[in-house]
Amino acid sequence: MKYKILALSIFFINFLFAQKALDKVIAVVDNEIILQSELDFQAIMFAAQRQIDPNTPGLKEQILNSLIEEKLLYAQAELDSIIVTEDEINQRIDYQIKVLTQQLGSVANIEKQYGMSIDRIKRELRDDVKKNVMVQRLQEKNFGNISVTYPEVEEFYNSFKDSLGTIPEKVTIYHIFQNPKASERIKKKFKEKAQALLDSIKAGADFAELAKKYSEDPGSAAAGGDLGFVKKGVFYPEFESVAFRLKEGELSDVVETPVGFHIIQLLERRGESIHTRHILIKIKADEDADLQTIEFLTSVRDSIIKGFGTFEDFAKKYSEDKETAVFGGELGTFYRNQLDKPLLDAIGKLKQGEISFPRRLEYAPGTYGYHIVYLKSRIPEHKVSLTEDFDELKRLATEYKKQKEYQKWIGELKQKIYWEVRI
Repeated sequence: MKYKILALSIFFINFLFAQKALDKVIAVVDNEIILQSELDFQAIMFAAQRQIDPNTPGLKEQILNSLIEEKLLYAQAELDSIIVTEDEINQRIDYQIKVLTQQLGSVANIEKQYGMSIDRIKRELRDDVKKNVMVQRLQEKNFGNISVTYPEVEEFYNSFKDSLGTIPEKVTIYHIFQNPKASERIKKKFKEKAQALLDSIKAGADFAELAKKYSEDPGSAAAGGDLGFVKKGVFYPEFESVAFRLKEGELSDVVETPVGFHIIQLLERRGESIHTRHILIKIKADEDADLQTIEFLTSVRDSIIKGFGTFEDFAKKYSEDKETAVFGGELGTFYRNQLDKPLLDAIGKLKQGEISFPRRLEYAPGTYGYHIVYLKSRIPEHKVSLTEDFDELKRLATEYKKQKEYQKWIGELKQKIYWEVRI
């Protein structure tokens, strides 16, 4: 549960936009073309992200130049015989589909959103994904090992210190997260509700209608619980271990996963993919579960303050945020303006080295837990300093050097690879 926004790559949906637009070729780079629809789409996305007018003078020219550079890089990647395996392409596509599934709720919603089957979406993505990975490999090959020396960092600092401004307040934070645990009595109540729905289906009730009325999966309920075609790795292991063993048309018993109780029906099997639908009854913790979680985290906080162990030790042992627990609960180092409101509130009054009391954390709509937050360090806002901010300056100096080398290289590619603008 890192505090990062999962963003879908622009190339993922570019082809969908292009299909709806009247296209014409506006540039040619080696064996590749750039379409008007592609340029228009990129301009709209760029403008939306920065809240500017997509018709801003010079914007489309700037974006077209970037598109030409991308095509030049791909052409050079082919000349350099950059190899990308089918497994790498499939893994990248599966990751993109997983991200989109998280954003839209289900595979069925993806298909509805884009008006095509998930298999067709994957086929459409394949060429762009391959090119994207090849370009990344080429850039890593040419610029991955670029570094800067101390004199270069010093020169960068002296050249740009007046324009670097101030370094915002920076904090390093850790947390220990716990989900409230529903009592067996509460779990039994929700399981019985799921079992009653299963009994109704077996007695002749319509699965889709019951899903629309009772399923608590917002991504699939409106579609009668339809989850579309998926391969292994998309759903919870507990769900998949049952779903992939079902025969076509067969209903599962009530299946428990971390989000609740499911009734699963296999609709169709196609190669390694299955098409299922489900009804989800969520397990909702009661006030007692919340109170127990708060009391437990309070006791953990007290133990750390009394010196019975470090925050990192207790995070590794007790935190249910599996992504950060292995790192002692470290969420990372952030500028203050990068934090969302819950974290800002949690560290607002903490001094360096202090631990917050338990706080509620909602990490998905209707899904929450509690955590304690440890402010390991706080560096106040200050003017850029060569000594205090050397690591940050080194990073900036390295990026500056890479950019200079990159622009020089692009100029060389433009001299040896055919390209033409046709606007």
